[in-house]
Amino acid sequence: MTFKSFLDPLPRVVAHRGDSANYPENTIEAFKSANRLGVDVIETDVHLTKDNQIVIWHDDTLERNTDGKGRIEDHTLEELKKYDAGYTFTKDGGKTFPFRGKGVRLMTLEEALTELPEQRYNVDLKTDDPVIADYFKETIKRCKAEKRVCVASFHLNNLKRIRKIAPEIQSSLTTGEVVPKVLFKAFYPNRETKMRLVFQVPRKAGPIKVITPSFIKKWHKKNAVIMVWTINERDEMKELYEMGVDTVMTDHPEILIEVAKELKIR
Repeated sequence: MTFKSFLDPLPRVVAHRGDSANYPENTIEAFKSANRLGVDVIETDVHLTKDNQIVIWHDDTLERNTDGKGRIEDHTLEELKKYDAGYTFTKDGGKTFPFRGKGVRLMTLEEALTELPEQRYNVDLKTDDPVIADYFKETIKRCKAEKRVCVASFHLNNLKRIRKIAPEIQSSLTTGEVVPKVLFKAFYPNRETKMRLVFQVPRKAGPIKVITPSFIKKWHKKNAVIMVWTINERDEMKELYEMGVDTVMTDHPEILIEVAKELKIR
């Protein structure tokens, strides 16, 4: 085991949906590639299937990345496993589809945790129903993965639920919790958990600058961790690290690792 908890040692490089620039996103192929590269964390997304299984996928629907149709949550896991999760992946604008028909499939969170047992994960709960938190907790406990996950969600009710039923699992602050505080220059730490504060935010939210030197300085004084998504340009990666952010999320983990090593922060 190369880490003590999700935040120890501090993660620097997060692979957005795995090595999603080179493999179909949110598949075991993308995760294994990111793991081989040596990323600190793999960011991923989960939905609750029709039969209450925690399945890894970003979109609410299947069309963008598979040969299937319809909503994830309207399918059972068995039905989802029939679709080709590498069907639309292309690196040349649609001239070729190197993973089509190669057996790339959707997977469960449990499969990902089991397949890469020493990998840390940042998991975004996509289903807009806090019941997903209960099944998520069951999965994490069954895999004994409490120390290697951080849970995120754009649905605040999901985070409130997980903080209540599983306070031992690290959670992040959603954008909806952060941006109003940036606007009004105030912030009150979430009292639902005694965990270290983790900000997972974009550099900007519309016209609002979230990541600024003063924001970083203020929250570092409170021992908070600042994670920024999703940065794909080398110069911007370097700029953010030099500004003082702790962690950067990217679709190009190989480049981000190079930048972090150049700056001697990894």
